[in-house]
Amino acid sequence: MPIPQGSVPALCTASATTFSIGIIFLGYWGLQEGGHWTPTDRFVAGLAIVGFAFLGLVPWVATSPVEPDTNDKKVRSARGMFLVGMIAVWLSIVVSVIF
Repeated sequence: MPIPQGSVPALCTASATTFSIGIIFLGYWGLQEGGHWTPTDRFVAGLAIVGFAFLGLVPWVATSPVEPDTNDKKVRSARGMFLVGMIAVWLSIVVSVIF
């Protein structure tokens, strides 16, 4: 089944936007502050880094070539990576607010 027209640019743009929101969160949260890190701080930073890794790879996976034009395997993979990245970044934000 062919992918809808414009879904790859939309996916790449959404990934970049979420990536930048996560970077703003880390700047506000205080990643650069000195002092001792608690296990919660390490957990939040680890979740955020995992989310950034997935979000950063979404455009690369979504725009990589496939054999036939009707094959949407890469876009499906990119959508899954986007979902994992979104969940990880937002979960890190929620955990940092709660704890």
